[in-house]
Amino acid sequence: MGPDPVHCGIVACNGGQRPAIFERFSWLIKGPYQMQIIGLCRFSYPALGGFQVGHDTIEDRIAYLYGAGRLEERFRLFETVALPCLKAQTDPDFELVIVVGDTMPKQYLDRLHDITADLPQARIHAEPPRPHREVMKEILNTTRDQDVASMQFRFDDDDAVAVDFVERLRAAPKDCSGLIAQHRTVAFDWNKGFIAEYGPDGIAALEVFRPFDVAALGMYARPRCPMTIMNFAHNKINRFMPTVSFDTKHMFVRGHNGSNDSRQKGEKPANVSPLTVEQEEMFRTRFAIDAATVRAAFSAS
Repeated sequence: MGPDPVHCGIVACNGGQRPAIFERFSWLIKGPYQMQIIGLCRFSYPALGGFQVGHDTIEDRIAYLYGAGRLEERFRLFETVALPCLKAQTDPDFELVIVVGDTMPKQYLDRLHDITADLPQARIHAEPPRPHREVMKEILNTTRDQDVASMQFRFDDDDAVAVDFVERLRAAPKDCSGLIAQHRTVAFDWNKGFIAEYGPDGIAALEVFRPFDVAALGMYARPRCPMTIMNFAHNKINRFMPTVSFDTKHMFVRGHNGSNDSRQKGEKPANVSPLTVEQEEMFRTRFAIDAATVRAAFSAS
């Protein structure tokens, strides 16, 4: 009896044989740039962990997250800052999973459905309180088509990305074909953008350089690779995989507001300045954030 054909590098195929290494790298032959792009947004989800500010009990956390004043601010930011840029993406072929708690009050859940009704890429996913990273990794991996590559990004509900962000995410692996061929995961970072604050007077912002921040950071994963962007702290992802940074200007807007989790522990305020007329136009065309809409939303009682 001859040797096992697999052990000598041959596998049966349609009555014939081909090298076993073909199976290992068949994803490259099928097309490594065929990608499912998935965004993950946590909208006031009462996770166990995942917050810089602690709460004594999960009930305390839920009461904090679902406070009427806090949720009103989150909705205003989501509607005027976060959603418009996604609706305006030049490449609309992506998915957005919005994770909420399974006890979110009905009036807020209904409102969330209403404001995402014209974003067909969005899907609202309810979960009970569970460990933060565990549940987010699970959601990403069950959303994935495991037979194609995945490009994943996190998306905070008060942030914005440039309207060509998804387009750039899709193009990035082609720019880095050698890395994609050799590594299961590769991170792509666009590190130039703004910190912004919003209110009745409109938008005030500060241009910043923020490597490996949450906004405008994506992670490529090879087909059937179990790793997700939620396996890694965003600011440490470069310790675990090759990372490529792009110097494109104006790729993100990070929101600073009263209900930011990070600001509850005394993060220093940013030295923002009111946008000029020219900057307001740039925010409108680059991020689909309209200053007049912001002023109207935050002037409402």
